[in-house]
Amino acid sequence: MSTRSVRKIRETKETKIELYLDIDKKGEVKVSTPVNFLNHMLSTLFYYMNSTATLIAEDKQNFDDHHVVEDTAIVIGEAFKEALGDKKGIRRFSHQIIPMDDALVLVAVDISGRGVSNIELNLERDEIGGLATENIIHFFQTFSYNSGVNMHIIQLRGWNTHHVIEASFKGLGFSLYEASRIVYEETYSLKGSL
Repeated sequence: MSTRSVRKIRETKETKIELYLDIDKKGEVKVSTPVNFLNHMLSTLFYYMNSTATLIAEDKQNFDDHHVVEDTAIVIGEAFKEALGDKKGIRRFSHQIIPMDDALVLVAVDISGRGVSNIELNLERDEIGGLATENIIHFFQTFSYNSGVNMHIIQLRGWNTHHVIEASFKGLGFSLYEASRIVYEETYSLKGSL
């Protein structure tokens, strides 16, 4: 079986995002964006997806972190969807409950083609490492919509904003990895397609 990998470039007047993603080969992860905490979280996501990834994001206007977060989520979502191909044989569903010290976060995904998300995170801080915490939720929603992955990310416990966010990215990465594994001979849907 050939690996499921994709290269994408998205360039607008606001940002330029370049991504190489291989969802079948655990390898080196390199992330460079102008937002330090976003670098940390995207590296976490790709690592727990057991993937190989190189992502370079440039913010051309430097207004704030919104555009680079949103456009990065668009590119990762589109790349993941494209790498999945026809989705034949994928497990489709996965869920994780991830502890990280005080934090406990539930993540559930369905690679259904319907990018609907429910994100329930109580993030106490307004900003962390140069990233507005409202843009964490926006990242997840944008990724869901562009990947066609139905996602629920629900904070069960926790007060430390860093821990809650990191547990969310770990859970999403591992859930995407599990749900994208090819384990069946046919498409796992009564409709016959996803």
